[in-house]
Amino acid sequence: MFRRLNQALPGLLLGILIYGILVQVTGVWFVEDKLRYTSGLWIGIGTAMGLAYHIARVIAETIDVPDAKKAGSRIVAKGILRYAAVAAVFIVTLYYDLGSLVTLFLGVMGLKISAYLQPALQKAFRKTTAKGGASTDETNE
Repeated sequence: MFRRLNQALPGLLLGILIYGILVQVTGVWFVEDKLRYTSGLWIGIGTAMGLAYHIARVIAETIDVPDAKKAGSRIVAKGILRYAAVAAVFIVTLYYDLGSLVTLFLGVMGLKISAYLQPALQKAFRKTTAKGGASTDETNE
């Protein structure tokens, strides 16, 4: 389903998830309030995954818009909507004391980390599947 929307989306989501697991496993041992650390992190990871999906949908929808001005304004409007959604997640988390805002921020940054590491993750995945007997041409189809 995600691959039909955008070829890079499954890898991006996987990268965000792996990042979340690494931050969870390494950081939880150094904090006193493990519950708030964990809940803040996973709220952030969920937010990052939602943002990645939304960005992919906006790109897919915008490609079909024939008017470049309209497409540009649509991208800007959807970007502002994403910023407002992230701000709302922070406000709700703070108001209801659902988790640590620092780890929430770290979780949301998982989107950036995964995006930067995406080429390396794809390369490693291709090498892994090529060693398994399938050629890289077969894995791309």
